[in-house]
Amino acid sequence: MRWDDIGFSLCPIARSLAVVGDRWTLLILRELGMGMHRFEEVQAQTGMSSHLLSTRLKRLKAEGVIEWHLYSAKPARYEYAATTKGKELDAVLLALQAWGQKWGDFDPQAEPSLTWVLKETGQQIGPFLKSPSGDKPFTFDDATPVISAAFQAEREARRLAFLAFRRDGRGGRK
Repeated sequence: MRWDDIGFSLCPIARSLAVVGDRWTLLILRELGMGMHRFEEVQAQTGMSSHLLSTRLKRLKAEGVIEWHLYSAKPARYEYAATTKGKELDAVLLALQAWGQKWGDFDPQAEPSLTWVLKETGQQIGPFLKSPSGDKPFTFDDATPVISAAFQAEREARRLAFLAFRRDGRGGRK
């Protein structure tokens, strides 16, 4: 089966992968869940090229996974937010995080780089938690990300490197 045909399969896993089946898409959704809603914020943390990020954002919008909100008319600039359809993937990201923590060759004594805490109760979230009310799927709207100092430093280094590249790579300012 060709990749282009996978979205027409009778298998729901195959159809899902036709929409979100690459690492870049899941990293974009991670960033939206962590509160990064602007193009440059997502680009800085994922390392994606402008072209690739733009392509993925357009695809996610066309699939109804994210929506765009204009925050500047000249030039046109958008903030990105997950739709209900996109937010229902938060539980998938939480499960991937738990799987990666277990099997990603991390030091078991080290502090996890990212945990999620329920806004309503302050409880740390496990990998398969349903929403606090139990009547809707879990989304990161219900939680606050808690980033370890090491991961925060990594993210800040990425942000600064991205800004330096933009500054030095476009216009030669130093």
